[in-house]
Amino acid sequence: MTAIERQEPVQLSQTWGANFCDYKVDGKQVDFQDLMVAVAEKRAVTVEGEVAPLSTRIRNRNTQLDALGSALADLTKVQADFASDAKGDKRSSISISNATYDTLSNIIGGINFDNRKMLKREVEEWIQRCKSKIDGLNNQAQTDMTRLQSLVDRRDESYSTATNLMTAISDTRGNLIRNL
Repeated sequence: MTAIERQEPVQLSQTWGANFCDYKVDGKQVDFQDLMVAVAEKRAVTVEGEVAPLSTRIRNRNTQLDALGSALADLTKVQADFASDAKGDKRSSISISNATYDTLSNIIGGINFDNRKMLKREVEEWIQRCKSKIDGLNNQAQTDMTRLQSLVDRRDESYSTATNLMTAISDTRGNLIRNL
């Protein structure tokens, strides 16, 4: 992290009588303009540091959504295998993949198949749980995407500010040299 310290006023030039305050950034003495560039760069780096964990969280959530989508498809197939007039009092063997079982137990939790047999109403309940979990994750994803867009905008603004400051400093110094 960049350390910024303010130094005591220093007489820079006895000839010109210029008197202004210098700053230290990471132990290196800088003037006010360079300080502003360092602050803008630090802001950009800070924002960039917030983007990485958010991106990871979004990727993990997308992985969960993919797994839940597959599990929902498997459960829907199982539901279709039940007779349309099934009253739900007879357990039927179901065939779902191990990945679906893992998804249901790890992401939603509380699943307990009795020798891979379920009642029709249990399958319908798990379908509803999957849909609810997917809706919740989609809501979180939307919030995170808004936050990510805000962070990217702030990062771009920070780099733009730093670039504009460096350009202005360069132009000012060039004009001073030409005028001397």
